[in-house]
Amino acid sequence: MQRLRAVILDVDGTLVNSNDAHARSWVEALAEHDVAVEFAQVRLLIGMGGDKLLPQLCGVSAESTQGVQIATRRGELFRERYLPQLKPFPKTRELVTRLIAAGLRPAVASSAKEQELAQLLRIARVDDLMQGVSSASDAKHSKPDPDIVHAALQKLDVPAGAALMIGDTPYDVEAARKLGIGTIGLRCGGRSDSDLAGAIAIYDDPADLLAGFVDSPLARH
Repeated sequence: MQRLRAVILDVDGTLVNSNDAHARSWVEALAEHDVAVEFAQVRLLIGMGGDKLLPQLCGVSAESTQGVQIATRRGELFRERYLPQLKPFPKTRELVTRLIAAGLRPAVASSAKEQELAQLLRIARVDDLMQGVSSASDAKHSKPDPDIVHAALQKLDVPAGAALMIGDTPYDVEAARKLGIGTIGLRCGGRSDSDLAGAIAIYDDPADLLAGFVDSPLARH
């Protein structure tokens, strides 16, 4: 077994309390294009990129003219209405600082667009701590495909066997699993333990993981 050298973190629902805001912005953008969906329907798909969410939710291809218009409007709504109000989960920066102190290199793997992700990392107060950032622009396919996680590994120049993932959705767990990476699940994104089946450990939020750090998979290296 390789020594643990890196930790790849999701952002939405993991570091920043933003999953509900993403779901609402999708509902509103779709409504403006005469596509009615329920908030609960969208909420279950948050964690996927728009390339997968749109066709699964309402049968609209993300590459179609309508799909591009909806996704563009969703981004505008999210940035204008919701982003300024978002907060990080407790102890987010402290957790990443603890990772670094333990000799682990932190990186981000998020399905968010590059500009959006940069703002989210500033909200989480970890933008200056990350040693690699991979976004939707770094991958052909979003989670649960492994492309974005693989891009983060490449930026760190670390093999999959020397990394762990921290995420809040089954899409994080699946994307990491496809590369042979274990995932620590966090409940703060709104998913149940059964949703996070396959995670090697589950904690409430970054503060809970930080409090249990010495007994967590992060300390076993």
